[in-house]
This record gives sequence, structure tokens and C-alpha cells, in this order.
Amino acid sequence: MSANSAKEIVNEFWRLMSTNDFYSVTAVLSPNFVMEWPQTRERICGAENFARMNAEYPAHGQWQFTINRLVDGEAEAVSDVSVTDGVQNARVISFFTVDQDKILRLVEFWADPYEPPANRAHLVEIME
Repeated sequence: MSANSAKEIVNEFWRLMSTNDFYSVTAVLSPNFVMEWPQTRERICGAENFARMNAEYPAHGQWQFTINRLVDGEAEAVSDVSVTDGVQNARVISFFTVDQDKILRLVEFWADPYEPPANRAHLVEIME
């Protein structure tokens, strides 16, 4: 039985990511951690590889992470997070599986923003 909820562990994950010390994030990752990016068909195995990938990713400044929404269950959580380095802006939907107070699996979908199609302009309003 976990001492912390999946939501608490995922909140801690994003808090640690916000420090930009990506090796500190390994504190909440399982020794058997796996992350998948289905859109590019990539899998990263191990907390060390996850930290190194984030540390080596090209950035224009400090990464900032804003949790827009976080939904959790007993052993799973889903977050909708806005990410920016001051120049690059992205939105990521992340599915977390938590086991024994550690993130065991993370599946992420990075959505690219695009302009709304003109054919539905009469039906929508633009969000800021």
C-alpha cells in the first residue's frame, strides 16, 4: 500500500521538474521506470536516462511547468501541463502509473499548437 496518493507523487514530480535539476526527479522514479512517447515511437528506460535526456535537451532558459489539470485514481494520474523555456512553448498530456510511492511508467503526448480551421470559425471562440 502506498503512503502517498498518485496525485501527491505526480505533484512532486512536476515540482522537482520545475527546479531544472532533472537528476533530482529520480527521487520519485521507480528503479524500473519506463517513459514512452507514442507519437515518435520512443521509449526511455531508467531514471538516469530520463534525467540525462532532460538535462541535455536544448533550452533557451529555465524550464517552467504549469499544471493546468491533474486527475488521479488509486495508482494512476493524468496531468495536463504547459511547458516553456521562455521561447519554446508546449503542452503535454502525461499518464502516470505509480507503484510503491514511485512513478513506474510515464506515457506522454506532446501536442503541437496550430491555427484553428476557418471552416468552423462561426462556431467557436478563440481562447487566450
